[in-house]
Amino acid sequence: MKKGCFITIEGVEGVGKSTNIAAIESLLRAEGIPFISTREPGGTPLSEKIRALLLDKNETAMHDKAELLLVFAARAQHVEALIKPALEKGQWVICDRFTDSSFAYQGFGRQSDISLIERVEKLALGDFVPDITFLLDLPVEIGLARASKRGELDRFESEDLEFFNRVRDGFLIRAKADRTIIIDAGGSLAEIEKQIAIHIQARIKSWR
Repeated sequence: MKKGCFITIEGVEGVGKSTNIAAIESLLRAEGIPFISTREPGGTPLSEKIRALLLDKNETAMHDKAELLLVFAARAQHVEALIKPALEKGQWVICDRFTDSSFAYQGFGRQSDISLIERVEKLALGDFVPDITFLLDLPVEIGLARASKRGELDRFESEDLEFFNRVRDGFLIRAKADRTIIIDAGGSLAEIEKQIAIHIQARIKSWR
């Protein structure tokens, strides 16, 4: 059986990840491609418990290293218990955030040691990386304004503008990887979906 394709969607708060994931789901469904959708942190019962800790606004004393290790603990469980088994069964996997977010949020936002993140990544994941990543890029002010309309902000969403500008810079630096496609999330939804669909269709063609 042919292995599935691992797709990740990245970006700062309010870029429209959920909306565009739904569009990808519709496209795969129409093409008859088996798939699952998941998220990070989270995706498995254990990883969702870790997610709750990470997003809890009351966890104000969480050290940056503790945050980083929790993120990768959740990811290691997610990959081994859900993502890899699905890919081996020939399913495509769509994931809302993955390791690029750790480099952007913990590495650039928290200004943690990038070499430390690389070592933890190697320990937790080995050489496992997405097949294709869509980075939805948007000026931070616009994204945060959108996010604020969704209701109460979580621990990450409550960070200041400077933090998120560093996060955006981190994503753009990480986007130099060949697997990453930058999408202007400031355009119309139809145009964004069209751009993503072109790349997904090309991937489907080479996969079949």
